[in-house]
Amino acid sequence: MEKYQGYIDIAISYGIKIVGAILIFIIGKWIAKLLTNLFRKALQKSNTDETLIKFLGDLIYFALLVLVIIAALGTLGVNTTSFAAIIGAAGLAVGLALQANFSNFGAGVVILFLRPFKVGDFVEAGGATGVVESIGIFNTTIKTGDNRVIIVPNSNIIGGNIVNYSKEPIRRIDLVIGVGYEDDLKLVKHTLEEILKSDERILKDPAPSVALAELADSSVNFNVRPWVKSGDYWAVRSDLLEKIKVIFDEKGINIPYPQMDVHIDQKAA
Repeated sequence: MEKYQGYIDIAISYGIKIVGAILIFIIGKWIAKLLTNLFRKALQKSNTDETLIKFLGDLIYFALLVLVIIAALGTLGVNTTSFAAIIGAAGLAVGLALQANFSNFGAGVVILFLRPFKVGDFVEAGGATGVVESIGIFNTTIKTGDNRVIIVPNSNIIGGNIVNYSKEPIRRIDLVIGVGYEDDLKLVKHTLEEILKSDERILKDPAPSVALAELADSSVNFNVRPWVKSGDYWAVRSDLLEKIKVIFDEKGINIPYPQMDVHIDQKAA
């Protein structure tokens, strides 16, 4: 029995270490989940974007879990210094491989924090124009009016101008309507004002405006500027142009178009 005592002591010693390592892993994993959930709830209270909350939560949980694994291995007697060095080297290798995506990641964080637009907004960003389908850490998906899906790197979006057509609840339609110099300007202005009044989608406040803008080379131009709800913008704009053309034709108001007078020199011919 005595000759086996040493083996028994070693088994008991390693058994205690294994049990301790398992307990450290189980308790550490539970604590990691608890801290991660607390972090996520804190971000949710600050109205942080859900995509960013999920990403940061997963990142923190992974980092805490690595620490728990190192602690558990240390209990087993594993040289954790070497293990940590291996993890660091692997992280560096992954970082170098993904270096091109770091700018997209940083830009994605900026977009999610500053919120220049949200899912469902109609925007012009990164060379694409359309409705935002999703906002990711590395890229943003935009669906165009003709149903094309464009995946735009976030660095392209942050690096240029962002036009959000849906940010404000109302938009102003800017039309330039040209008429002939021989037309009655008072009749033209009154006709344009009546056309605006006849469309219930045009807002009364702010009030629409019709004003003489320019005495151009071949036309007298009026600025026509009604305000509408952002969702009605394109429909109202199209309807207004059609109504103006039809009613101007009915009233004999001319809409000039570019033309060229050609004079033939009979002597030269």
